[in-house]
Amino acid sequence: MRVVVQRVSSAACRVDGVVTGEIGRGLLVFLGIEKTDTADDLAWLVQKVCKVRVFEDEAGKMNLPVSEIGGGVLVISQFTLYGHLKKGTRPSFNRSAPPDMAVPLYEAFIEAVSAELGQPVPSGIFGADMKIDAANDGPVTLVMDSRQRDF
Repeated sequence: MRVVVQRVSSAACRVDGVVTGEIGRGLLVFLGIEKTDTADDLAWLVQKVCKVRVFEDEAGKMNLPVSEIGGGVLVISQFTLYGHLKKGTRPSFNRSAPPDMAVPLYEAFIEAVSAELGQPVPSGIFGADMKIDAANDGPVTLVMDSRQRDF
C-alpha cells in the first residue's frame, strides 16, 4: 500500500457535485492499493498515518500527530499511485489491485483509521470521478509505502 499524505487546513471530496467527505484541519490521504498488499501492509500503514507528527507544537516544531490537534482525516482511493512510465509516456497501472481486492482493503483502511482515531473518517467513493478541493498547509506532503518502509 502506498499513500500520499498532505497536511491541510481543509479538504473536501465531491462526486457529481455532491460532497462525499470533508474535513477542516488535518490530513488528506490518497491511498493506493497494490495487487500483493495484505493485512500486514494495512496495519503498518494505518499506524504510520495516524502517528505521523506533522503538526506544530507550542515551540513551532512538527511534533504532533493529527489526534493531538483534534484534526480529521479524509481518505481518497488513488489507484494511480501505482502507475509507472517504464515503457513510454502513457502510464501503466498493472500493479494496482483490481476492485474486487482493493475495495475491501480500502474500506478496512478507513475503518482502521477511524478506530485508531476514535472518530469517523470521511472518504471519497471508490472508482468514482472525484473532485478534490484542498488547502495545503505548509505545504507538507509525505509519501509512505508499506513495501518500502524506509522511503
